[in-house]
Amino acid sequence: MSGPGMTPEAARAADRVEASAAARIAPSAEFLDRVARVRVELVRTVEEAARARGSPLVRALVAGSAARGTFLSDRLDIDLFLLFPPDLPRERLREEGLALGHAVLTEPRVRYAEHPYLRGRYELFEVDAVPGYAVDDPSRPLSPVDRTPFHQAYLAERETPELVTEVRLTKQFLRRLGIYGSEAKTEGLSGYLVELLVLRFGSLRTLLLAARHWRIPVRLAEAGREPPRLPEEVALILADPVDPNRNVASALSRRNLATLVLAAGAYLDAPSEAWFEPRPVRPFSRADAEALVRERDSHVTVVALPRPDLVDDTLFPQVRKAERAIAQELGRSGFELLGSSAATDPAHVYLLFEVAHRNRAAVRRQDGPPAGIDRVGQFLDKWSAKDAPVLQGPYVREDGSLGVETRVAERHVEGVLRAVFPRLSLGKDLTPADPTATDIRSLRETPEVPAIADALRVLLGKRLPWLDRA
Repeated sequence: MSGPGMTPEAARAADRVEASAAARIAPSAEFLDRVARVRVELVRTVEEAARARGSPLVRALVAGSAARGTFLSDRLDIDLFLLFPPDLPRERLREEGLALGHAVLTEPRVRYAEHPYLRGRYELFEVDAVPGYAVDDPSRPLSPVDRTPFHQAYLAERETPELVTEVRLTKQFLRRLGIYGSEAKTEGLSGYLVELLVLRFGSLRTLLLAARHWRIPVRLAEAGREPPRLPEEVALILADPVDPNRNVASALSRRNLATLVLAAGAYLDAPSEAWFEPRPVRPFSRADAEALVRERDSHVTVVALPRPDLVDDTLFPQVRKAERAIAQELGRSGFELLGSSAATDPAHVYLLFEVAHRNRAAVRRQDGPPAGIDRVGQFLDKWSAKDAPVLQGPYVREDGSLGVETRVAERHVEGVLRAVFPRLSLGKDLTPADPTATDIRSLRETPEVPAIADALRVLLGKRLPWLDRA
């Protein structure tokens, strides 16, 4: 299948590559039959448990990729949705959902999203038992999962075996790029978004042929029918077919969409099996990181915060807010920021920043008001006083405004951050009640922990994924 932007030779190569990849990632017929049997058993078992307990369960269903067969052979979690009457109080919803989950799953563990759900096992499968409401109108959900039955019906009516194959190929392609998954930690493309895109374009190939020419923000919603209240930094706009007020791509970041746009062109120009193989994770030791920093003659500082008791989807938006706030402060304080990254472990949130130099300039220019306005007097009084720490000035600059040059008291990046940290606006759960709980050190003074190694790989190993096939 060639097309605009693809040579016949590349199209033939892509035919071979995609056929091979599709066969490799497809679940076997036996495995699909087993999943189908488990889906039926799960629903029957939980409905029996609901009757035995007198639970107000309206219906149970398995939805998502397990229901439609669009999962990859090595990646399957089964989502069991437990839907209750819309007038059921939230506390009762929580109680009934957990009770029914315990009735059907082994090794149960409570997880939290908007409300608690249960993760456990059924036979050899990982299963999430998620409570929600059986609403009649998907545009008026009472919980985030209430649209799921409508998504299931919409896709099940339209997907063919050929489209299912293309969905799997697209998911595997995105996994190779590291941009598959709508979790707050990933900010990529959700499974539902992938299926809608394949349904719209017909195949991975035609999706990529379109995507290579996209300009961000990309608008796939009908003209004049975009979902309302779109954020300024929106990357892709595609209205949910069951709820036109919702943007299906709201979780997708501009960085990840730009990665897809660039990858589309690179793949179409040179298809190969590597695009559908797992991305190799190269070892990245502290010694590697410190050698790179020495080679670059830069400096890395590490901010360690206590991790609040939050799930990733709640925590990571706050982590990114804190990362932006510190990065902006470094810029205001006179440091040249080269990059930043973040990682977490069960005890800490780590924020890493690379600056061009550990020490900022010893002299700082203070900008003053233009001549002729009331604030001139205040500026002159402050900086012409005998005890003012002035190296030069006050003086008039070429543009007619006043200026003064002062000596910088604290020059080290860690010292500057320690001084300003108490007034920075971080995520509401990230600001430590005790300021001394924040640990700010240079990289070489920081203990070696796996999470910091992960953040260093991101900070110092920036490279387009398809260029890194070693």
